[in-house]
Amino acid sequence: MNPADLLTHPAEPEVLPLPDSCLYWYPHYLDAEGSDYLLQQLLAQTPWRQDSIRMHGKILPVPRLQAWYGTPQARYGYSGILLDPLPFTPLLLSVLDKLQHCTGHQFNAVLLNNYRDGNDSVSWHSDDEKELGDDPVIASLSLGATRRFELRHRQRRDLGTLKLDLSHGSLLVMDKGLQHNWQHQIPKQPAQQGVRLNLTFRFVA
Repeated sequence: MNPADLLTHPAEPEVLPLPDSCLYWYPHYLDAEGSDYLLQQLLAQTPWRQDSIRMHGKILPVPRLQAWYGTPQARYGYSGILLDPLPFTPLLLSVLDKLQHCTGHQFNAVLLNNYRDGNDSVSWHSDDEKELGDDPVIASLSLGATRRFELRHRQRRDLGTLKLDLSHGSLLVMDKGLQHNWQHQIPKQPAQQGVRLNLTFRFVA
């Protein structure tokens, strides 16, 4: 498959009702063939890295693999991890071009996360690092095994936890206000054995 032939279905997204923010959901952004192709190519081509972070006085491996791509100036860091961008591949540039056309937002970097099975996860956080600007928009493309995505408001615990199942080829756009007012996580799901890749496109100022 030519990367330029990846079929997207940018119909009007579902607007998910979150106070103090905007969240848009495309359940079938990529068709099945394109999703399968992208998953296989990224698994094979990506130079995955295993980073470590300090937690509770201990150095622990990050519970997933990752890779950071972007323009040369798109250096990024979180939790003591510094990421220098790899140059965009033709495949990622094709995905980026279609994503920008669909969402109307500009991005210059993407973080690839490889959740090898249900024991890999990411804990509660907001993507609000200074490199991402005052009110970042992040587009999250899911490939592979379906995993649970959870959101909670930073102040209003009366709102409870919103739970979404992010499926193969789906796109979630975390728009204005979300990183300021909400946190999100991918919890462990030990019964889920399939691999999941997540591509989160960002603009690094």
